[in-house]
Amino acid sequence: MPPLHNEGNRQDTYALGAKRVKRMGYGAMQLAGPGVFGPPRDRDAALAVLREAVANGVNHIDTSDFYGPHVTNQIIREALSPYPEDLVLVTKIGARRGEDASWIRADGAADLESAVEDNLRNLGLDALDVVNMRIMFGVHGPEEGSIAEPLSALIKLQQRGLVRHIGLSNVTATQVQEGRGLCDIVCVQNQYNLAHRHDDALIDTLARDGIAYVSYFPLGGFSPLQSATLTEVAQRVGATPMQVAIAWLLQRAPNILVIPGTSSVAHLRENLAAATLALPDAEVQALDGISGRAA
Repeated sequence: MPPLHNEGNRQDTYALGAKRVKRMGYGAMQLAGPGVFGPPRDRDAALAVLREAVANGVNHIDTSDFYGPHVTNQIIREALSPYPEDLVLVTKIGARRGEDASWIRADGAADLESAVEDNLRNLGLDALDVVNMRIMFGVHGPEEGSIAEPLSALIKLQQRGLVRHIGLSNVTATQVQEGRGLCDIVCVQNQYNLAHRHDDALIDTLARDGIAYVSYFPLGGFSPLQSATLTEVAQRVGATPMQVAIAWLLQRAPNILVIPGTSSVAHLRENLAAATLALPDAEVQALDGISGRAA
């Protein structure tokens, strides 16, 4: 476990919609079966992870009804309903799952309305706190193109009272600017980590405007050399590579929220402990150099 350099970090919060949430959240994707498809191998373990997260102060859970599909949201409802008053459940729409577990773009108006209704039903809610419009122009990363049509359909669902706040996922800076011209955007959710820093300028822009940036895949896309550097820093500070990657994100900018996922209570506790790890300046500098080391 990392040394508790700064216990106050655990209480660090940021605005997400109408509420403030701990910057250390939880991503529920791994609660479904292999490939985020079908039921988990151990449903009781999945329930335990969610309850442990909330018991340790997590009040931001990221989910979607296309995880499973339906499985993850049903587990969340069973584990946590009636929900704590401060809990913010953030879901996403814009895709569906094929029978072969494929990820399929589904952003027509009827698709989005059905997705919102599925999320409401399986979570047991009358309205969704935050819904991220996931743009599926590129499945594995953002691709340019106008998002006005799907976002306008989501805005209509917000006007009906089914959605309280809107976010964007898998988007470019240009698409974020377009989206902000159509409605209030409370968060942007993209892949971002030590090795994948394409959104540096976007994060700083959002921070100036008080908009949350939700980072996922803290260890995604690392080369062997980058992983080796991360491991060396982790050894020097007495933490795991994942803990260091999370701590770096929390120190990178005040508007970054992290949502590491796991299906293990022990791994969850390790992740949560990263919120108390303060990285020395010299180690931050070493880590900052990782993005330029691709081989």
